[in-house]
Amino acid sequence: MTAIPKAHWFDQTLSLLREGNEFISHQCKRLGSDVFQTRLLLKKTICLRGREAAEIFYDNDKFIRHGAAPSRLQRTLTGKEGVQGLDGQAHQHRKAMFMSLMSSERIADLTDIFQAHWIENAKQWPQQESVSLYNEVNHICFLAAAQWSGIDLSTVNAHKQTENMVAMIESPASIGPSHVKGIIARQRAERWAQKLIQDSRDNATNSDKHCALHVFAHYRSPNGSLIDAKAAAVDLLNIIRPIVAIGRYVCFCAFALHKHPEYHSTLANGSDDDIHHFVQEVRRYYPYFPFAAAKVARDFTWQGYRFEQGTRVLLDLYGTNRAPGMWRQADEFNPERFAKRENDAFALIPQGGGFYDKHHRCAGEWITLALMESAVRFLTSSMTYRAVNSHVSIDLTAMPTLPDDGFLMTAVKLTKDADKRWQNSKIMRDYGTDSQSADAADFSVAGEEDPGAALEAFVESERTHPHV
Repeated sequence: MTAIPKAHWFDQTLSLLREGNEFISHQCKRLGSDVFQTRLLLKKTICLRGREAAEIFYDNDKFIRHGAAPSRLQRTLTGKEGVQGLDGQAHQHRKAMFMSLMSSERIADLTDIFQAHWIENAKQWPQQESVSLYNEVNHICFLAAAQWSGIDLSTVNAHKQTENMVAMIESPASIGPSHVKGIIARQRAERWAQKLIQDSRDNATNSDKHCALHVFAHYRSPNGSLIDAKAAAVDLLNIIRPIVAIGRYVCFCAFALHKHPEYHSTLANGSDDDIHHFVQEVRRYYPYFPFAAAKVARDFTWQGYRFEQGTRVLLDLYGTNRAPGMWRQADEFNPERFAKRENDAFALIPQGGGFYDKHHRCAGEWITLALMESAVRFLTSSMTYRAVNSHVSIDLTAMPTLPDDGFLMTAVKLTKDADKRWQNSKIMRDYGTDSQSADAADFSVAGEEDPGAALEAFVESERTHPHV
């Protein structure tokens, strides 16, 4: 039995806050190991990095998620009783509910809505002295997510709800007033979402059964009962909030184009694959969320190291995406690396690893790719702009991080017929399950049968079309 290398300090909470996204990678480098033990908030924690670590981390026989996330994360980002904290059959059944929304047809619908709101908002940008891409895209993403979910936008204070989503995203690692702001935003958003769920249950015939609001409101657990309205509200927010978070990725795309201007012309006239490779490299290269948390389900040994039941374990998502042993010239921005790279569910893991059917990989990853690729197409072919700060940078100690001015743009101009050019060049990539599988995946909602159909549909899709 090999002793797990230990960090030099008794507790490294302050080091985590100081080093941010690179905390685990820095410790791995200092200790010469991709596995080490430390204490965070005085709690014993094992930290892992790399492909092999990701593969073991997503072994459901060895790790569970229930109780793993710190309470400050649940009070702000994820909420309680949502899909992220479930395990086993309960997780797979609830995950099937999410995956039933991820057909190519439904994702294409969302992309259309996203583009329509982008065009409508972008028409105002040339009249403004400067434009915060971050603020604008967050608002656009909220409008698109809410409309796509079946929510009547005329009843929503979109700016206020966008603020709530952003506060939830930005507050988990913050201290003081910023964290309190995230807690309050979570409470307000859950009350809003819970009312939507109850209204949908009271007026089921007036809602589109394929939209997220209806699906979540009428979802039945494996025992056949409707889930608590609050739990349904948490999961509805677990669709809307992550779509709003894609605004951060869009800013990373703009930042990458600013730092590597040669890709502007390449992508403006490039193929769908060119844009896909660029987006994948943005997801690999820039930090979205630094770590994933789990608890050891039972004692086991891995690579000679002993893992004891109940121990908290963190997987370094950002560090794995930048691990030198896994990626050639890992610290260089190089989209072309994806032209010949084979799919590997445990290598590129900015939104979690493993397979969608049985692991905790993000159900909305296909949506992330679709909206990012759509945004890159517009940024490169349908508008011109300058960065207000030519030396804009990213602070890797911030969690989550962002270009330091939210990527302020000036001298924004839309190209002639920008909306037509964008829509005519729409990327047609096969995301998610096909429409026939999705139509067959009307699983456990009130008055419907076959609770396993959705799960079976996307299991087959994942097996035949593995995604990286």
